[in-house]
Amino acid sequence: MLTVTSSVEEIKQLAHLIRGIDVAMLTTVCSDGTLHSRPMATQDAEFDGTLWFFTSIDAPKVGEVKVECQVNVSYADQSEQRFVSISGRAELVLDREKIIELWNPSYEVWFHQGLDDPQLALLRVEADKAEYWDQRSNTMMQLVGFARNSVFQA
Repeated sequence: MLTVTSSVEEIKQLAHLIRGIDVAMLTTVCSDGTLHSRPMATQDAEFDGTLWFFTSIDAPKVGEVKVECQVNVSYADQSEQRFVSISGRAELVLDREKIIELWNPSYEVWFHQGLDDPQLALLRVEADKAEYWDQRSNTMMQLVGFARNSVFQA
């Protein structure tokens, strides 16, 4: 496995790899220490080190990240050989402006009251590291320490 310090180009590469993948698997740590994964609809927001997911305030995953904020988000598109794993820290966000910014009417399947749903919230994942499979070189690439550093200030 090749490890690199991330750069703006690496972040753009990672954003390109996850763009268009409609569903990601979010893995949290349960209270008994076991892992729990579930599919999550991805947002049409540009990846800059932060991932966003809609959730209900009372969803089990919210309670899990309040106890253990470390999560993993994985993306797979077998047809295009795109495989990405992002680990980071998650937290519940109730920012109404951000909710409106990211909202898509298709989410009413899960939130029947739309933007008026009192349970509507966001889960923010701040990436700590990411790995992706580079099919051209047949190598697993690992990006480390890219969130919360100067890369995003450029």
